[in-house]
Amino acid sequence: METTTFFISLLVLFFASLYYIFYKIIPSPRQQVTVYQLPPGSTGWPIIGETFEYLRTARNGVPEKFVADRRKKYSNVSLSSAAATAGSCKVFKTSLLGESMAMLCTAAGNKFLFSNENKLVKSWWPANFKKMFPNTDKADFSKETIRMRAVMSTFLKPDAVRKHIGVMDQVTKHHFDKHWSSLDQKQVIMFHSLAKKYTLALSCRLFLNIEDPQVIAKLEKPIRHINAGLVSLPVDLPGTNFNRAIRASKKMREEIESMVVQRKIDLMNLTLIDREQLANAPEDLMSSWLMETYSDGEEMTEADIAEKLWGIILAGYDSIINTLCSTVIFLSQLPPVYDAVLKEQMEIAESKDEGELLNWGDIQKMKYTWNVVCEVLRLQPPASGTFREAITDFVYEGYLIPKGMKLHWNAFATHKNPEYFPDPHKFEPSRFEGQGPPPFSYVPFGGGPRMCPGKENARFQILVFMYNLVTRFKWEMVFPDEKMVVDPVPFPTQGLPIHLFSHKS
Repeated sequence: METTTFFISLLVLFFASLYYIFYKIIPSPRQQVTVYQLPPGSTGWPIIGETFEYLRTARNGVPEKFVADRRKKYSNVSLSSAAATAGSCKVFKTSLLGESMAMLCTAAGNKFLFSNENKLVKSWWPANFKKMFPNTDKADFSKETIRMRAVMSTFLKPDAVRKHIGVMDQVTKHHFDKHWSSLDQKQVIMFHSLAKKYTLALSCRLFLNIEDPQVIAKLEKPIRHINAGLVSLPVDLPGTNFNRAIRASKKMREEIESMVVQRKIDLMNLTLIDREQLANAPEDLMSSWLMETYSDGEEMTEADIAEKLWGIILAGYDSIINTLCSTVIFLSQLPPVYDAVLKEQMEIAESKDEGELLNWGDIQKMKYTWNVVCEVLRLQPPASGTFREAITDFVYEGYLIPKGMKLHWNAFATHKNPEYFPDPHKFEPSRFEGQGPPPFSYVPFGGGPRMCPGKENARFQILVFMYNLVTRFKWEMVFPDEKMVVDPVPFPTQGLPIHLFSHKS
């Protein structure tokens, strides 16, 4: 009996040992852990990485080349066992602005980043940007941005922006009457310079309720220095672009903050006289914010308002200017497109009474003109893209994106990709008819929760300007082959001088 019990115990021990060896020590195929690799690519030179090549292609007018060359180079490379083994490259590794970075280069990649904001990734800004916008380096900046966007939407949501169309048209007509109408026939104007005056004047009117030319001129100079410092070497020494940009940023914040303080006093005095008088308060973003509170009841400080206001002005400044410049170039080079835009806009002009301003109904009729602008934004987006930072390890397309790694989505990766836009270098406004481009392939305003909140405002400003331009003038470029290059934002290489021809002549 004891012998039998002993053998049974040995058998139990034997099988228990086998179970432990085969199921615990040696994992089954289903239990084996896959080791993922980083995306294929090169980090280039120490510190500078591939930044110079990235900027060089942009300055040469072919920013899409940086992405296209690497997609071709890293296609069909050996992947981890869990990833696909064929097909074009959807993500590659590079090094930009001193950071190791994964660049996602498909519409699916754009969707992935936009839909995983504050889940897998968060917004990230280069060191230059953080120096000029100090609040971006705060731990609660993402929370602050969400709160600010909620308040901002009251002023910039489509229904609210429609109320400003008449003001936009009024400011635009004043701009043309002052700077364009007195010109002699065939006189050459520098369009880029005039576009700057117009855009800043309109932004100051809409966001600050400021119309004084001297005050506006005080804001224009700092903007030039700030733009020059955005991609300069982050060396904060006297005489460098970076140092000038930091000082210009501080000066602009101080100028706007002084305006905010004075406006707050004016609104308080208005309230003391008669609270009903607040209904007659200026309808601009500064006044709107001074009368708003965050959803948690906290008031917005003058410094907060000033920083956000100048950030909005700066963000829209170059975007609108360069979209106008690019549109003028394409309309000059493509007479049939200009004629079609002119026909649409003249039908609207002929339906208006003398002195009557544009309204929402008129903007709705500008369908072809907006398709033209959309095609301009596809070929020449005002910004290449933005950056994110991984807040946890995750796997994308079979590759490991470790926590802390930076990511970059680039509009040119999809805008000039024949997978989404057949014959991508051809100017074809009909691409935006019907359902339009494939989702997340067309991203001039970004996407997801961080889509540009001023999208509708920019659309209306551009359409109002084009209405006033094409119904007054035809034009010819002094340099027919002049192009837009990016350094760090798009600009015309010669300042875009044009000969004007009035329709009245």
